[in-house]
Amino acid sequence: MQQLRPMPIPGPSHRTEITGWDTEYWVLATDHRPLLSMDTARIAALLEPFLEQALPQSQLDQISIYIDLLLRWNARINLTAIRHEEEIVTRHFGESFFLARHLFPASVARTLLSATADTTRQPAIPPSPRPCHPERSHAIREADSMAESKDPYSPERPPGVLGAPLHPPRVLDIGSGAGFPALPLKLWAPNIHLTLIESNHKKAVFLREVARALTLTNINVLTGRAQALAPSLTSQADVVTLRAVERLETVLPQAVTFLAPKGTLALLITTPQIPQVLALTNLEWQAQINVPKSRSRVLLIGYKA
Repeated sequence: MQQLRPMPIPGPSHRTEITGWDTEYWVLATDHRPLLSMDTARIAALLEPFLEQALPQSQLDQISIYIDLLLRWNARINLTAIRHEEEIVTRHFGESFFLARHLFPASVARTLLSATADTTRQPAIPPSPRPCHPERSHAIREADSMAESKDPYSPERPPGVLGAPLHPPRVLDIGSGAGFPALPLKLWAPNIHLTLIESNHKKAVFLREVARALTLTNINVLTGRAQALAPSLTSQADVVTLRAVERLETVLPQAVTFLAPKGTLALLITTPQIPQVLALTNLEWQAQINVPKSRSRVLLIGYKA
């Protein structure tokens, strides 16, 4: 591991600048070796219990780069107590993608991704009319109706972010830490507008560096506490996420105020915390969803009226 060293602001290079540490400039060089270390096939295998289908190779490459950055920065900054890369995949990425696929099923994530592209695409030439067969059309309509009635994300479910998939949702993550679940959520649904709130300056710098290294866009990292930053947030969020929350009585009521009408609050918490969550909020909650590979971790999703 190359040691951190104080030095003046460098010129352009593939290095990470960490500013604001006791008025010094600290630089962690990252151009001495490739930012891709963990085998992506192994990452895919470890994530399998948390996903319904495998991630594309491009996302697996991004995860590998993320892990490499996390391990090297974690040697100098306390980002996570988990040091082993395979446990990082299951505990951090697995939980985060599990949340992502419940908030944005794969079909919805694809719709979000194509919505922006459609705004710049030329109008399509309408297809040639086909002969109408009343009996066949009736059968197709019946099949479509049956499929819609079985869709777990149909409009009959409580209102939430999935109610308007054609507009990129505004997602707010409070207490982002090392970036989980927010940054994997961005990998899963790239066109969301993501804001991360992190009170620790060094961790906030790390989050910006990960976003830069993974070439993620529409990301805003705010440094400070949620209560203090509330006046500066110009719009409410369609989705607010929280993970590993310790002071629920302080953070949770604040998180609800950030929600837009019909917004979604997604929590990755432990089973003993559920009664406190229900007592502190006046949301419509889905039944808890147990996180794979965990005895006590659950995903709890609530909706604002």
